[in-house]
Amino acid sequence: MKRWVFIIVLIPTLCQAQDDMKKKAFYTLINSLISHSVEEVKANEVESEEVIWLDAREQKEFEVSHIENAQFVGYDNFKIKSVKDIDKDAEIVVYCSIGYRSEKVAEKLEKAGFTNVKNLYGGIFDWVNSGKDVVDEEGNVTQKVHGYGRTWGVWLNDAETVY
Repeated sequence: MKRWVFIIVLIPTLCQAQDDMKKKAFYTLINSLISHSVEEVKANEVESEEVIWLDAREQKEFEVSHIENAQFVGYDNFKIKSVKDIDKDAEIVVYCSIGYRSEKVAEKLEKAGFTNVKNLYGGIFDWVNSGKDVVDEEGNVTQKVHGYGRTWGVWLNDAETVY
């Protein structure tokens, strides 16, 4: 009987250790891909309601879900003119799936004279994994997140991954 109690008590500890290892692997992957060339902000550090969110994913990803009030700007076809109406001193947070594409867009924004640009470290994946909401095209909270590709979608924990 004591062995079963031990196993029942041990299982949550093992599950937490596995989650911690997955999280560490996720951040290791991110750090191997991004150059940290622009200021970064984590999901739990975004406090201002004045933030202008720019989504640097592709249209099909944005249509599945996005951070509320985000403006789609894309990555492959990003043009500075798509943000011409944004004040160059406004607080801007750019995001994508994990932070690589958004970092490149943020670099272009800084080069164009925007002064308060940040990259969402870990992107929308970390946002959702941190318990933050995303919305669909109608503005309704959804659990769906575009996984970018099957090898990337594994990093989403608490979402319905869509491809």
